[in-house]
Amino acid sequence: MTIYTVRPGDTVYTIARDQGINVDRLLSDNGIEDPDSLVVGQSLVILRPSTVYTVRPGDTVYDIASRSGVSVNSIYRNNPMLGGLPNITPGQVLVIEYDTPKRGRIIVNGYAYPYIDRSVLRKTLPYLTYLTIFGYGMTQDGELIPTDDDELIDIARSYGTSPVMLVSSLGEGGTFSNELVSVVLSNSAARENLIDNIVSTLVAKRYDAVDVDFEYILAQDREAYIRFINDLRVAANERGKRVFVSLAPKTSADQPGLLYEAHDYRALGSAADRALLMTYEWGYTYGPPMAISPINKVSEVVNYAKTEIPENKLVMGMPNYAYDWGLPFIQGESAATALSNVAAVMLASDTDSEIMFDETAQTPFFSYTDENGVRHEVWFEDARSVLAKLDLILSENLAGASVWQIMRYFPAMWAVLNSSVDIVRTGDEDLTNI
Repeated sequence: MTIYTVRPGDTVYTIARDQGINVDRLLSDNGIEDPDSLVVGQSLVILRPSTVYTVRPGDTVYDIASRSGVSVNSIYRNNPMLGGLPNITPGQVLVIEYDTPKRGRIIVNGYAYPYIDRSVLRKTLPYLTYLTIFGYGMTQDGELIPTDDDELIDIARSYGTSPVMLVSSLGEGGTFSNELVSVVLSNSAARENLIDNIVSTLVAKRYDAVDVDFEYILAQDREAYIRFINDLRVAANERGKRVFVSLAPKTSADQPGLLYEAHDYRALGSAADRALLMTYEWGYTYGPPMAISPINKVSEVVNYAKTEIPENKLVMGMPNYAYDWGLPFIQGESAATALSNVAAVMLASDTDSEIMFDETAQTPFFSYTDENGVRHEVWFEDARSVLAKLDLILSENLAGASVWQIMRYFPAMWAVLNSSVDIVRTGDEDLTNI
């Protein structure tokens, strides 16, 4: 795999020619719909097949995978134009293997809401170990607020991806509530009822794990939260289910702030089967323009987390979205607009902007002026920023990556991951040493 940065005068045709690859493959691997929309500073993933297969009449994806000694999901990952579906035609050239040696083996988790576009879901599932479905809320007496998850569970399982139930501190109003958490954790009957309801739902719906995402917990509920995660894990493990816990991005044990104080890394990491680091949102909707997940800041969180939690339990967050800020930024008034990473590049093309790259944050950005004369600053993710995060995961021997979220397809992310690492599939994960 090579990551190429577009220069003035480049076209997809000259890049494909100079890199010795097929133009259609270059467009497909990078999700480029308009060949004339390249942006100076844009990163492109260059993948070079080492083994290909030309489809013959009567062939099926399953037969080709079996004869080639690879999985069907591998065929889907190496050929994103299939959309995760077994629809092939005679004469079609499929990539069986790329020439890039794999650098390691990781788990990959992706979050989705039940209303995700099914074509996006099917294209993405071959890259995932886990699909975490957002999500269940709760009431003060420990009842679950359900979500429409049945179809996503079935589709995930059809691709060999483990479905994960998400339980958050969202109340009936749809917002995170620390008061709700306090009430449930301090009431033994409500607390036990919540644990029972989570475990029974895991079993009834054929989930493999639960991800507990309680945010903005009051510091006074710190110990109660630890006990809850520990007791939930005991109950879930007895039924063959696992417990993951989502953690705010801390850099020290005594980090102040409502988001951090009740998230005790050492205790929660010990209580859960996996710890998912929410290493994003430095640049956020109501904050000033900056990288969403700057690698220097992410590294600080990982370095601290490894002092408290075994590295093979840690899963590092990776964002799959961009923010567009109108300038000047005014604290308390300004709000960024979220968009996909693909849409960010399209916006740069539409506004004839040059994409820059912040070497410290290892993140791309650009500026433009809209039709009303308002200056904007856009920060997003590209192949280079994804690779920087993957490099950190591999160098620190972390368990894997957790993508928030997969609602919009991001070709460059999946191309980088697929060409660089082997992705753990359902049933292959070894938890014996955790």
